[in-house]
Amino acid sequence: MPVRKRKSAPAAEAPTTPDLPSSRRRSGRISSSGQKSKYFEADSESEIDRNGSAPKRGRGKGQPSKKTKVEAEAESDDYQDEGNGVDQNPEDSDEEVDEDAPPKVTFIPLPKLRDTGGIAYADDRLHPNTLAFLKDLKANNKRTWLKSHDAEYRRALKDWESFVTALTDTIIALDSTIPELPFKDVNFRIYRDIRFTNDPTPYKPHFSAAFSRTGRKGPYACYYVHLEPSACFVGGGLWHPDGPALARLRASIDERPRRWRRVLAAGDFRQTFLDDVASGGKKDGLTKKTKKEKGGGKGKKGGVEAKEEREAEEEEAAIEAFAERNKEGALKTRPKGFIPEHRDMALLKLRNFTVGRKVPDGVFTGEGAQEEVGRVVEAMVGFITHLNRIVMPDPGDEDEESDEE
Repeated sequence: MPVRKRKSAPAAEAPTTPDLPSSRRRSGRISSSGQKSKYFEADSESEIDRNGSAPKRGRGKGQPSKKTKVEAEAESDDYQDEGNGVDQNPEDSDEEVDEDAPPKVTFIPLPKLRDTGGIAYADDRLHPNTLAFLKDLKANNKRTWLKSHDAEYRRALKDWESFVTALTDTIIALDSTIPELPFKDVNFRIYRDIRFTNDPTPYKPHFSAAFSRTGRKGPYACYYVHLEPSACFVGGGLWHPDGPALARLRASIDERPRRWRRVLAAGDFRQTFLDDVASGGKKDGLTKKTKKEKGGGKGKKGGVEAKEEREAEEEEAAIEAFAERNKEGALKTRPKGFIPEHRDMALLKLRNFTVGRKVPDGVFTGEGAQEEVGRVVEAMVGFITHLNRIVMPDPGDEDEESDEE
């Protein structure tokens, strides 16, 4: 008889336990899935569709304000306007351009050249238009003005070049040490260096040239011609010589004072460059004293002594006048190595050794321009030669004269 299986008792239901908070802490790591943060706000409907349904609106949140709606509509309108890419200006469209129409050309009239007034240009003198151009340049010292008057500038520069070329031959005839150099080596350009100055004007309102053994540059003393309306002059000398040259000049003043007096008191030189400075009452007093001495002197000895005394006073007056002309940049105290009681301390303090004479504008435009300028240069030849023998002596310029006094 088969064994009967015992019926199993029904399984007892497990006792239910109340829901208690879990003691395990939940991880705060950011999930690597592409889920969005609950604080993320979608920018468009496409973003909502991509992530599923729109986030549920929290409780207590009302409808968005009207201001927010207006701003959103404005942004959307701007985006649509930019995206359309349609040019709203009908004037810029290609359909409105007439390709067959002639191009528009604007003409800016340039100033015409100044009339010559019936005066022909010549090599040995300057034209009045050259001085007129320099006067206009001083009143309109701007790059734009000179650019618009370039033709007038070129004509004035060419006139100045022809005059300087002719003047070179005149100076060579008076001083054989001056060589014949091209115009660019003796002429100063009108362009100013405005990097280290408070004056912003870009041009010099004058023409100028320097004639020396090396032209406008170099260590030699030079003859200088300056053309400026109402301020023309002819001069020369050494302007700010370097240290070694200045030391040689001071040594010469100390060792050979007699030679300096003879050069500065020379008749033509003093009358041309120093008489207008030294004539502050001294000339009349000197003449009156000389007459008195001539009347009181007895015999030949008295006349010789009076002449020597007069020459000595003229030399002192020339030294004083020369120092007065070059007081700009002079030392305030004695130079190193010389005693304060030095006889020629006024010369030892100088740093410039130049002279000049004002010349009327009409001299340069007159018939005898070369002769008038040459006369001033001729009075300077001895002075220039004296300076060059000191700063740049030639092999044969050995000083054999004794200046012991």
